[in-house]
Amino acid sequence: MELVLVTVGCFLAVAGFAVLVETPRKYILQAGFAGAFGGWVYFYSMQRGLDTVPACFLSALVISLVAHIFARIFKAPVTVFLIAGILPTVPGAGMYRAVYYIIADDRARSSYYLLQTLEIAGVIALAIFIVDTVFRIRIKRKK
Repeated sequence: MELVLVTVGCFLAVAGFAVLVETPRKYILQAGFAGAFGGWVYFYSMQRGLDTVPACFLSALVISLVAHIFARIFKAPVTVFLIAGILPTVPGAGMYRAVYYIIADDRARSSYYLLQTLEIAGVIALAIFIVDTVFRIRIKRKK
């Protein structure tokens, strides 16, 4: 039940963020679904005992894959679905904690959260790059 609520929350958050970043109205639901799929994968992975960084990687892979599929189905740029959809995996809380512990003069915790935040940002970029490369190779082979 918790996983369902988290997935619905991700959908609503991403759809709201899509409105905020002025995603075209006809794509807001699809962007919400992309984020909901990614949020579901992230929280399911965390429930199964996966660490935060690999869970974010899998989530970003799914979001990027769904964004590319939606872009082909709805004849829109990938970024329309990807920018809003990636919201559940963005490490905002980690960055907040890193800065908080820097201010609190706790170097050990600030270093931990800063490193984790950089790792998450790196795996998000890597996942987007991998899916984009796979789709580009696939398109070149079709031609």
